[in-house]
Amino acid sequence: MKQGIHPDYHPVVFQDAGTGTRFLTRSTITSERTVDWTDGNTYPLVIVDVTAESHPFWTGAQRIMDTAGRVEKFERKYGRRRPHGSS
Repeated sequence: MKQGIHPDYHPVVFQDAGTGTRFLTRSTITSERTVDWTDGNTYPLVIVDVTAESHPFWTGAQRIMDTAGRVEKFERKYGRRRPHGSS
C-alpha cells in the first residue's frame, strides 16, 4: 500500500442510542467523545441510532405486511374494478 493516502484506521467504541449496548471495533470515524473500555484503554465513542441490538430485522420485531388487508382497504375505498369488456 502507498504510504500517506489512507485514513487513520483505529479502535472505536460504538454505542446503540436505543439500547445502550456498546461494542469495540475498528473504524476511520473520529469523535470528540471518549469512553473507558474494559481493557483499561480509552477509545473514541460514537453513538449510532441502529445496531443489530435494535434493528427490527435482527431482533425479530419486523412488521409483517398484511397484503390481503391492504387489498380489502383499497376495494372499500375505490370499489371493486371489473375487467374491461365485462358489463
